[in-house]
Amino acid sequence: VPDLQGPRYVSSAPSGGFAVSEECGDVKVFTGGRELLCSLGSRYGHRFGNPAGLCVDADGSILVADEQLRTVHLFPERGAPVCLVSAGLRRPAGLACSAFGQLFVADAGDNCVKVFKYCVRSP
Repeated sequence: VPDLQGPRYVSSAPSGGFAVSEECGDVKVFTGGRELLCSLGSRYGHRFGNPAGLCVDADGSILVADEQLRTVHLFPERGAPVCLVSAGLRRPAGLACSAFGQLFVADAGDNCVKVFKYCVRSP
């Protein structure tokens, strides 16, 4: 996949595609055929500081850690983004989520992994 601006982390995405975070940029979502589906910043009107780790949860939502803003946001397939974590992170880097609503955040600023439980309900 060419023309990325400092690719950092990659994760599988819904429907067989994948998502890539770009350093000091955006998160781009591609189809399984490597065609650009969307950028999360443009699609949701969201401004990232420095997107880092990302993962996809059991509902198909894309979760993104932002090192600069020290947050984790959830981007659902439908609806507005949700800030899942806005405090307690120093430099969130890697992300993973379980099918049981657990979010694992590798915090490079604290040299640890932090575990959160979340539940997002559709309106």
